[in-house]
Amino acid sequence: MRRELIRLAGAACLGLVLAGGYATYRIWAQGQRDEERPAEAIVVMGAAQYNGRPSKVFAARLDHAVGLYFAGVAPRLVLTGGKAVGDRTTEAAAGRAFAIGLGVPPEDILIEEQSRTTLESVRAVAALLAANDIRTAIFVSDRPHMLRVLRMAEDEGITAWGSPTQTSPIEADLAGQVDATIHELGALAYYFLTGGSS
Repeated sequence: MRRELIRLAGAACLGLVLAGGYATYRIWAQGQRDEERPAEAIVVMGAAQYNGRPSKVFAARLDHAVGLYFAGVAPRLVLTGGKAVGDRTTEAAAGRAFAIGLGVPPEDILIEEQSRTTLESVRAVAALLAANDIRTAIFVSDRPHMLRVLRMAEDEGITAWGSPTQTSPIEADLAGQVDATIHELGALAYYFLTGGSS
């Protein structure tokens, strides 16, 4: 009996290692893929802002999305993100001001500013797109984030593709990339097991 239990435990550990390795590969592979193509909207996943000034991570996402907008990839920008306790403004509002400062007309920008997690953002975006009769979207975020974002978008009925930013500070930080990948592994597992987002 003890030997059988050891074998079962070993098989379970091996299965977890293989599953983790495959998920890590999927995160990396999706992050390397730029699926830029004509769409109806470009969705920028929110990130930290400081008193209305986007963090370097958020600014990199916004710069990339605005570049896609001016390249004619899509005629609308959709900006996401609420605010943390103590914040004076939302991520979406900070992103909107940033995009307008780069020349994007205000009427071409849609925002949702209630979400605090990736899943909340994607669900709010799905409702916003549906309300504006938008069916296809390019999602912009950092490389490690793209697989989870696109899986959630697909589950919410959005026809979505990913175009990760290549200028995020994480690109030059190996430790940051490893940390982000580990975070995504946990977040994906939580989403698949519970349907929720932390």
